[in-house]
Amino acid sequence: MPDYLKIKTALEAQGIAVEDNPALVRQKSRDFFWYSPILKAQLDNVTGDLVASPKSEEEVVAILRLAFAEGVPVTARGGGTGNYGQAMPLSGGIVLNMTLMDKVKHIAPGRVVCEPGIIIAELDRQTKAYSGQELRFHPSTAQTATIGGFIAGGSGGVGSITWGGLRDLGNILRLRVVTLEAEPRVLELSTWDLQKVSHAYGTNGIITEIEMPLAPAYDWVDVITGHDTFMDAVKFADALTHRNGILLKEVAPIAAPIPFDYFNRHKPWLKEGESITVLMVAPHAMEPFLAFCEVMKGAVRFRSDAVESMKVIPHAYEIGWNHTTLRALKVDPTITYLQVQYPGPDHVAKVEKMVEIFGDEVVGHLEFIKFNGAIQCSGLPLVRYTTEARLEEIIRIHEENGCRIFNPHRYTLEEGGMKQTDQTQLDFKKETDPKGLMNPGKMIAWDNPDFDFDAGGNYLFPGLQAFAEA
Repeated sequence: MPDYLKIKTALEAQGIAVEDNPALVRQKSRDFFWYSPILKAQLDNVTGDLVASPKSEEEVVAILRLAFAEGVPVTARGGGTGNYGQAMPLSGGIVLNMTLMDKVKHIAPGRVVCEPGIIIAELDRQTKAYSGQELRFHPSTAQTATIGGFIAGGSGGVGSITWGGLRDLGNILRLRVVTLEAEPRVLELSTWDLQKVSHAYGTNGIITEIEMPLAPAYDWVDVITGHDTFMDAVKFADALTHRNGILLKEVAPIAAPIPFDYFNRHKPWLKEGESITVLMVAPHAMEPFLAFCEVMKGAVRFRSDAVESMKVIPHAYEIGWNHTTLRALKVDPTITYLQVQYPGPDHVAKVEKMVEIFGDEVVGHLEFIKFNGAIQCSGLPLVRYTTEARLEEIIRIHEENGCRIFNPHRYTLEEGGMKQTDQTQLDFKKETDPKGLMNPGKMIAWDNPDFDFDAGGNYLFPGLQAFAEA
């Protein structure tokens, strides 16, 4: 058992901020895993032993050097906005709180260099004020999520309708990462090498500097259109996203009764029983967008440029993506969700088939995105949860119909979507984390190379046993 008092004293002697108050450590050891009733049961007792908050890359190196010497697990954390335990310390140890590393270092045409702990909305504010530019895309949690956490745990978001996802070549320009070895190294990664760290949950390198591409910033207009049925909304959204001249940042069809029942701040503009499409439209594109609505019979229910104040009204992106799930859970805690890919070109037909099969048990919510250069949609449908067995059956039926599930009820990299080992990430972990101390339990390929992904069972990390017995 590591001597955490000794470790705390050694870090504080180097001027590094360390917290060991159990309540505060527990707070920094959690994310939004409780969206899933399955993860809530598995992870509810998980907590670290110390929180270390570096202010510089040099302090990160010092922490990792000591962690290696003492054999202590290290789990990096940003804003804690993940939904499936990505940054929860399954073996305890040091929670590496990166939020004090929040400086913008350089802004130039088409790019920004920053530290990983800056809040995404703040980064956008600074790039807009300095140069009239913004990030290409961001999660719905932009007001609280850090850019480093987004890269380590995210995949895409608001803006992916134009720019695709984080793992698309060019959507991250460069990363500096620190290894967890006897003498930690600082590595610079770019182009294909970025996939060793992007969406790897901090299992094989601590990100200390980020270079991201920027796009022109707009005062995006939030719009909600009303539709008689969910499939009317889906077909409207699909047709709209194929109009190349209308600049969009968010396109999300959402089925009734979600909008009227759960979007309380927008309720004065909504109709009970009506499905909607949530949109963000560039100001100069509003006139052609409205012309499209007339032809496609999309009734404009709300426009942010037509209300007196947006002060108490959420941004459009804050009722889309996983904020849709969050708003539903605030009203009905029995709800959970899935993450679904509907591959094109027949993505609309696949959505319609799922609606026919499940009806009100799985309530539709899509996010239109660009994937491999083509428009398709991903789903974040709400599920009326009854039992784990029924949830697994719902997942199986989706996959039998060609709708791939990125399972948000699993905490490992592989079970969350890949369904197989990412050999590039595994090889890089062997190089950068020889003791397996970085965020242990999240990469099955490291802990159990013989795990059978086709057997139907889910992986349970042995390190969770201590928490299960607590």
